[in-house]
Amino acid sequence: MILWNPDPELFALGPFHIRWYGLLFALAFLSSFAVMLWVFRREKKSEDLLNKLFFYVFVGVVVGARLGHCLFYSPEYYLSNPIEILKIWEGGLASHGAAAGILLALLLFVKRTRGMTFTWVSDRVSLVIPLAAIFVRIGNFFNSEILGLPSSLPWAVVFSRIDDIPRHPVQLYEAIAYLLIFGVMMLLYRRGTAERPGRLTGSMVAMLFSARFILEFFKTGQSTLDPSMPITMGQLLSIPLVLFGLWMLLRKPASLH
Repeated sequence: MILWNPDPELFALGPFHIRWYGLLFALAFLSSFAVMLWVFRREKKSEDLLNKLFFYVFVGVVVGARLGHCLFYSPEYYLSNPIEILKIWEGGLASHGAAAGILLALLLFVKRTRGMTFTWVSDRVSLVIPLAAIFVRIGNFFNSEILGLPSSLPWAVVFSRIDDIPRHPVQLYEAIAYLLIFGVMMLLYRRGTAERPGRLTGSMVAMLFSARFILEFFKTGQSTLDPSMPITMGQLLSIPLVLFGLWMLLRKPASLH
């Protein structure tokens, strides 16, 4: 087994405290922006347009992911301590909330941007969502959060800040899964799948939340969902997103613009 007990705080500069989670969260956006910049230049789109899109998506992700975590997984605590909702640097983001936030952000962006269609934008953004998710899950690993179930496997990790139980490093399982999905998405894009509107979006959503559904079986409970239910809150929220992804893949091209 592997002993894991890093300090969540990377270093401090006077009153400013830099945490691993915050650094990795920033890297998620920076790496995503770099890939999107390559895409926009490849398709001869304005960088000003990308900057505008980045702003919408950034706000959508941060607000959606944070509210999703607070309201889906610990509503009693955060509604009783609303100021804690603002402490995003301490960790606590929900991918399902981020998905909702991105969807709303893209709809607003398309509505306020001439010549843009939802599927064109969503297909390009879908390329980098798995990439960003890799950094977020590594941030969870440094924060010793989203713990896996006990395990006797040789790569089991003891999160010493939490307890002395060897566990599945499920955060790393997810990071690896998202890395593979990112590779598949870039391959699909290079092979021209983006010419079929909505296919990239559907592929990403279906793959990412199918992986999330499967890996939930390796996690400890994280919500107030009835423990007698056979699935977790994360799995329950993943089902409609997987169905949405499949619909995007199977729909007729003219059914969504």
